[in-house]
Amino acid sequence: MRGAGGAAGSSPGAGTFRADFTASLVVFLVAVPLCVGVAVASGVPAELGLITGIVGGLVTGLLPGSSLQVSGPAAGLTVLVYEAVQEYGVAALGVIVLVSGLLQLAMGALGLGRWFRAISLAVVQGMLAGIGLVLIAGQLYALADAKAPSSGLDKIFGIPELIGDVAGSSDSLTAVAIGVGTILVLVFWPRFRQGAKVLPAPLAAVALATIATVSFDLPVARVEVKGLLEAIQPPGLDQVTQMAEVGVIGTILAFTLIASAESLFSAAAVDRLHDGPRTDYDKELMAQGAGNAVCGALGALPMTAVIVRSSANVFAGAKTKLSRILHGVWLLVFAVLFPSALGIIPVATLAGVLVHAGWKLIPTKELLPLWRERRGEAIILIVTAGAIVITNMFEGVIIGLLMSVAKTAWETSHVHIDVKGRDDAEDQPIKVRVLGNATFLRLPKLLDELESLPRERVVELDLRGLRHVDHACEMALATWTERHNAVVRHAETADEDTKVPA
Repeated sequence: MRGAGGAAGSSPGAGTFRADFTASLVVFLVAVPLCVGVAVASGVPAELGLITGIVGGLVTGLLPGSSLQVSGPAAGLTVLVYEAVQEYGVAALGVIVLVSGLLQLAMGALGLGRWFRAISLAVVQGMLAGIGLVLIAGQLYALADAKAPSSGLDKIFGIPELIGDVAGSSDSLTAVAIGVGTILVLVFWPRFRQGAKVLPAPLAAVALATIATVSFDLPVARVEVKGLLEAIQPPGLDQVTQMAEVGVIGTILAFTLIASAESLFSAAAVDRLHDGPRTDYDKELMAQGAGNAVCGALGALPMTAVIVRSSANVFAGAKTKLSRILHGVWLLVFAVLFPSALGIIPVATLAGVLVHAGWKLIPTKELLPLWRERRGEAIILIVTAGAIVITNMFEGVIIGLLMSVAKTAWETSHVHIDVKGRDDAEDQPIKVRVLGNATFLRLPKLLDELESLPRERVVELDLRGLRHVDHACEMALATWTERHNAVVRHAETADEDTKVPA
């Protein structure tokens, strides 16, 4: 299905305005539960998620880059934000996001946006899968109104104990029923096409769960509301000084790289959904950077382009970027006029929304075909996801990238040895020609093949057929040849010395 795309900067006519206005309402209805849910799961006030959504519409939405892509707080960064908040506090979040935004602006200005397309897809899918697993594991606790352990492994290993606690508590069972009901609505609501056109599945699920909770006065935890202005926490001098810490620097780099990669991969996916102008990756990276810089100055959550909101925008018939700007306006109106509406939403239903979102981050359909066709890529995906669960987001992605580079280096290091003269007379040298790309990764294979040559024959090694040879490989081959021939010549000299004169 493809939506029509219009020029990002053209003045919309009546038909275009009507389409953008309608699409903006659809995106707004999708964005509200996701903004609030991501904020709660990140361990920050719910209003901060709305602030990021507002900035995504009014700031990033106004800038050039991608005309129909919509930005806001994303489930993909939830785990990283939660870890940062637990480690450094909510107050430090602003400076981390601010510096990340400035780095994105710099990278876009330097023309680095298009290079993000060179990141291994297996690493990106593994990153999203790892995020999804940790997100699901953490939200299972929120689903039961229980406190989640801090690390990914503890969350997973603590699930059996959680099940036992839930089974013995009627209040926990009630919360789980609300959360599971939310997931079921999210799964089955889109099948009712007429209803889905009127009310997006996330809003329908949250609305039904909230109505049930209020109607029956169910004993479940509700979202805490502080108010929009009270939630804003601009970074201060104390937070700026934290930037000297190694951990904070690593977190900033993780925010920058992951948010940039997720946004630009989302842009590529959204471009396939419509026939309008293609994304300018450098400008889009700068737009994301500007949005994150503003979010950081307000102490809000980091933003990325979000495929759920973006696809809803396209399928709702959006023509220009006006739709995403208006969606930011509606979020602002809602946050200012109806903040108390957030206080009646059960936490369990937001957990259900994020469990569903986490599951969609895991490439369940692609994994088996990938395993059959490109097993190396599948292994990188699985290892990256597992490393994120075991360690943390940043280290897991680094492990995945290193594996991807090693795999590429291994696959491009094709080397072949052509041996001539093996069956010639013993006083004739064996001529060995090495072809292809010789790197240290293939050095054991090369040396094994050379060692299999007759030890009593001189070897002439020809490296002119190599397209590439690294220093380690060149030195090792030269050293082997020199030592081998030295041994042969020494043996020949010894034989001459031991001959008895006739």
